[in-house]
Amino acid sequence: MWVPRTTDCARHAALLAIAAFVLGACTASGPRATPAPSMERAEQLAQGGRHPDAARAFEALAAAATGSAADSLRLRAAREWLAAGQPDEAGRALTAAQGTADPALGFEAKLIGVELRLARGDAARAWAEIAALPLPSAGPPAARYFEVRGEAAFATGRYAEGVRAALAREPFLPTPQARFANRSGLLAALRTAAEQGARLAPAAEFDPIVRGWLELGPIAALAATQPGAVASAIQGWRSRYPAHPAYDVLRTDVELAGTQRPAERAAHIALLLPVSGRLAGAASQVRDGFFTAWYQSPAGSRPRVRVYDTASMSVPDAIARAGDAGATVIVGPLLREAVVDAAQYGGPRPPVLALNFLGAGEAAPEHFYQFALSPENEARSIAERLVALGLTRGVALVPAGDWGTRVLAAFSEALQAAGGSLAGSASYFPAENDYSVTITELLRLDASKARHRRLENLLGRKLAFQPRRRGDIQFIFAPSTSPQAARLLRPQLRFHYAGDLPTYSTSDAYAPDASANRDLDGLIFPDMPWVFDVGPRSTQVHDALRAAWGEEGTARGKLFAFGYDALQLAVALPSGGAASIDGLTGKLHFDDNRRVRRELVWAQIADGQARLLPEGASAPAGP
Repeated sequence: MWVPRTTDCARHAALLAIAAFVLGACTASGPRATPAPSMERAEQLAQGGRHPDAARAFEALAAAATGSAADSLRLRAAREWLAAGQPDEAGRALTAAQGTADPALGFEAKLIGVELRLARGDAARAWAEIAALPLPSAGPPAARYFEVRGEAAFATGRYAEGVRAALAREPFLPTPQARFANRSGLLAALRTAAEQGARLAPAAEFDPIVRGWLELGPIAALAATQPGAVASAIQGWRSRYPAHPAYDVLRTDVELAGTQRPAERAAHIALLLPVSGRLAGAASQVRDGFFTAWYQSPAGSRPRVRVYDTASMSVPDAIARAGDAGATVIVGPLLREAVVDAAQYGGPRPPVLALNFLGAGEAAPEHFYQFALSPENEARSIAERLVALGLTRGVALVPAGDWGTRVLAAFSEALQAAGGSLAGSASYFPAENDYSVTITELLRLDASKARHRRLENLLGRKLAFQPRRRGDIQFIFAPSTSPQAARLLRPQLRFHYAGDLPTYSTSDAYAPDASANRDLDGLIFPDMPWVFDVGPRSTQVHDALRAAWGEEGTARGKLFAFGYDALQLAVALPSGGAASIDGLTGKLHFDDNRRVRRELVWAQIADGQARLLPEGASAPAGP
């Protein structure tokens, strides 16, 4: 994300001051004095955007200098390495300069350390470090401090804090041109955040200047997707904020862009989500996960992202606009019917990573990939695990309706392909609560009772009797659409003498609740690593959310993890897709049909708690 940066004029003045300081120090050192052209060349490389070459030039100058002069040059090299997108090299240069005794250079080193954390995707810690630094009182250090603070604020979603940092920076800038560039950069940062679907939350801000900036971000974003709406939106904004400091950048950055020229064409990932309307809540969770992964990726390799609202435009229109604007990958849409529309799009387009599966038997076009939190994927994984454990024959009890039909078909197909078989299947209606008749028929308890009655009639007397279920099965597959339905079904299976059979369900059967889950004891199910905080990536993301938002931040659900992994997959698409990705939703890979398969974590309920099972290990059936 672009955030307010030092202007070219201010940076050039700072470079000249450093050059004078360094050249003076080097002259005093005798024969090793660095000639002025070498310093000029380093500055030319930096100004020309040749950041790796500039960094090497500054490091060469530092090797020929001593004391604070050398440390100043090493810090400048570190900043050039960061600009080049090479944080490891920046860290090396920073480490070499961190022993400086000069307080001003020491403060600059801390600021570069914050920028280094941002470049490495550790935004939460970067914010904590910048927030702990004392506020400088002098001009250039204060301007730098608020520059970096603004970067960290935007990287952690603290957009109001980012606005305040830019406003606080302005008095320390030396020229009107620098102050204009600061405001222009702030508007560009807010516009980018709005294009990426961020919640800027202006209503929560009491300061009218800050609130006005936050409202202006989404208006600026309209220039890319709804240029015809820009003029009326700005008119309304002007009526609410008649003397706002953003006025001088409006015409250059928004009004003319929205009304006189098309949206900027630039390579980007297009994220198609219904971010408004009735599905905005679910879409925002996916979007938040997507951009969390974006912020945690190295700054130098982050792709540009634009969000297209499929609640306010059709899917074909969104794909066409994204293609015209230079999209290299399209992620989305989210709904199954929208995915069908995307698959049927006949115009030119980049590769698509749809966030749902096409229906069974629907062929995907070329360069069309599919990723979904699919119960069918879980059903196939369960079938493969059962056969791997030597449990090859069983029965299935599924909810009535389309969901159960699809899950049963996927399970049966995978079970047969792996060498197993279903001895029987039945469906039940979850709303009825009592599934005795269906369970009795599926387990052939009615046949056992009929044999008992025939024997009593034959002998002419009453016999002690306990029904016996069928003995030709090794497991029960009982997927559920909700924890409530599973908590009704599992005790009834136990009551009908099936408690000793390994019983498997899908992840929808589980929600953390130790007291209510005691009814599920013995149930085995797969779920994503994110749910159990398993694996280094899951732990890293949980820790980052906790640091940024407290314990509330860790309560992000499965759609958040889904969005996080969607970015990882999208980045892999231009190279044909990664062989395997360790994601929050599982270990991910594309199958031969360009669908994402997820390898999941296995758990079993015991004493109301989900206990992780070793990969490939068998588990007791439970009570």
